[in-house]
Amino acid sequence: MGLAQYADDGFFAPKKIADTLRTTSAEVARTAGLGRDAVQRANRIRSDSTQRRLREMVEILNKVEPRFGSALLAYAWYRSEPLSGFSGQTAMQLARAGRADEVLDYIDAVDSGVHA
Repeated sequence: MGLAQYADDGFFAPKKIADTLRTTSAEVARTAGLGRDAVQRANRIRSDSTQRRLREMVEILNKVEPRFGSALLAYAWYRSEPLSGFSGQTAMQLARAGRADEVLDYIDAVDSGVHA
């Protein structure tokens, strides 16, 4: 899914992300490592830290969606599939710990045939 479909007025919109993933904004917040008010209060939604967390999650989902065939399956992978070489942590756990770039690098390595 294109990034624009997750956005509203130039910002990532938790409600649009939640609708696509058939979940709630509160669940999107939890998955991204944000507090509930970060996706409910307009000034918090537009904050740099909230937007960064949402962007990282969406970038990872967009990168793996073609592999799984749907945003829902990509989301399930993001939340539950342990990544080899990361002590059994999931992409979600790594992204919440500020390691989203490592997840993106891992996906690129796997896609290019390097088994991580």
